[in-house]
Amino acid sequence: MPKWSRSRAPAGRIAYVNGRYLPHGQAGVHIEDRALQLGDGIYEVSSVVDGQPTDEEPHLSRMERSLRELGMPMPMGRAALKIVMREMIARNRMADGFLYLQVTRGAVKRDHVPPDNPPRPTLIITMRAQDKAGLARRMEKGIAVSTQPDIRWGRCDIKTVQLLPNLMAKQAAKQAGAFEAWLVDAEGYVTEGASTTAWIVSNDGTVITRDLTNAILPGVTRRIMLDAMAEAQITMVERKFTVAEAKAAKEAFISSATGAAVPVVAIDGQMIGNGAPGPLTGRIRELYVARPEHKNG
Repeated sequence: MPKWSRSRAPAGRIAYVNGRYLPHGQAGVHIEDRALQLGDGIYEVSSVVDGQPTDEEPHLSRMERSLRELGMPMPMGRAALKIVMREMIARNRMADGFLYLQVTRGAVKRDHVPPDNPPRPTLIITMRAQDKAGLARRMEKGIAVSTQPDIRWGRCDIKTVQLLPNLMAKQAAKQAGAFEAWLVDAEGYVTEGASTTAWIVSNDGTVITRDLTNAILPGVTRRIMLDAMAEAQITMVERKFTVAEAKAAKEAFISSATGAAVPVVAIDGQMIGNGAPGPLTGRIRELYVARPEHKNG
């Protein structure tokens, strides 16, 4: 159980770095940490609801997969990591928010080639409060997205800290008056959002999202939503779709750890459907929230 009371004033933000719980402003890593020097690291994000991590097991499984793909070990066992995550929730007195976990190859003399005998990986965990009011507004009103060219590397299935192309796409989307960017490959197909999974609903009610390849991240929320839709017998297909198909869709939405089935009501300024959040999008979110793996972590 969380070691805090909802009635108490929030404490200062606490971060975890390599075994130490530190005030957020005092936490740091060595200047030669490979994530800082070379982007040599991965990260994971898990939402916290009522003081408990949600979808915890699949998030940790994806974290382990990302590390394996980069030839990096886990910084500690899964059971120990769960203890640290709960301690972070308790020390930050945060009932609802997000846990950010970052693992790097550690601090060594700068060289592109990973060392033969690397140090123990660096583990960083921070927390951020959830903007509940902002999420509620997005659910009620929907969001706009802007399409941007996908200029990322060829292994987007690994959740690395190398997010500069995503940042640039998000910045361009903001300048266009949109909340999110949908990335478009050289063939004109939507890959995914800059920090979300992209979904559309065709005119016959079929839910469509891109199939898993190295071109997109295997979203944890995405997988749980697909399982929920299958159980509810909602027609769905995993395949590529073009920007033109998305703009002609009946509904559209995005998903991530920070929000499941957030409605998209405009793409590049063009209204989707009737310009309001669609009923199927709302139903899918309800199905996701009701899933036992979401409720129990």
